[in-house]
Amino acid sequence: MRKIRTGFTETEIKLLESNPNVSRVSGRNISYAPAFKLAAVQANTAGEPPMEIFLKAGFSIELVGQRTPTESLYRWRETYAKYGEAGLLEERRGLGSTGRRSKTESSAEEKLQQAEARIKLLEAENELLKKLEALER
Repeated sequence: MRKIRTGFTETEIKLLESNPNVSRVSGRNISYAPAFKLAAVQANTAGEPPMEIFLKAGFSIELVGQRTPTESLYRWRETYAKYGEAGLLEERRGLGSTGRRSKTESSAEEKLQQAEARIKLLEAENELLKKLEALER
């Protein structure tokens, strides 16, 4: 039966944070340095197994978990295939599946396009209501 990890202790967090391949550690999660992700994907593509990559990078498999190297490399390879190096070097969390920016970050041109689309929609709605009103008479 597999032991389910509930989180890292303070000592484990400090140990993980001392590794240059880690950008931050929370109670349950490890955020890896972007350069490490890229190097790991390149090494894996060259034929190096995920477990060996993590061991060479100074990680204790008992600490990070037996499945973490394989699962992490799988995610990183997917990101690399979809977005290239930039996908691994920049933080994508919180951007959603399409990488959309928030409404407050829209450029002036995007805002203009959205406004024009809204105007067309409202004009079409007005025309529909006029036709409906004419039919009712």
